[in-house]
Amino acid sequence: MKILFALAGVSAMITAADAHAADSAVTAPIRTMMAAFNKGDVALAKSTHVAAPMIVDEPTAPFAWSGPNAFDDWLAALGKSEAKAGKTGGKVALGPFTRTSVMGDRAYVVVPSTYTFRQAKRTMRETGTMTFALVKQAADWKIQAWTWSSPEAVPVKK
Repeated sequence: MKILFALAGVSAMITAADAHAADSAVTAPIRTMMAAFNKGDVALAKSTHVAAPMIVDEPTAPFAWSGPNAFDDWLAALGKSEAKAGKTGGKVALGPFTRTSVMGDRAYVVVPSTYTFRQAKRTMRETGTMTFALVKQAADWKIQAWTWSSPEAVPVKK
């Protein structure tokens, strides 16, 4: 009986380690996308996506972009919207991942996120949530779709 419990314990540890490795592999393209976005590396940020992603974001109508030009069209809309609003220096900080579900070659990930930028000589912050759907292509996970959801930005208190 002791051997059975020992084997069950080892099995649980291996399963937990495998789940953590899978979670890390799934979240890697999300981390890469955000780091690239923050550095202004458009090519790297775009490379974390499938060829025709779906993006839902709030910079300007149409609020949703899909297809082979989705990333470029979203980025252009974001740039125009932020320039019009006088926003500069935008950076995204990811919080701890709150949900990572992997089912075969598909994954669903939720992560609290904070977007900080300058506007009218003030530091502003949007605290929201990003939700991702990913697909495994060959050996790599790619972002198939993502959304940004948050209330309006508020000034950062000094």
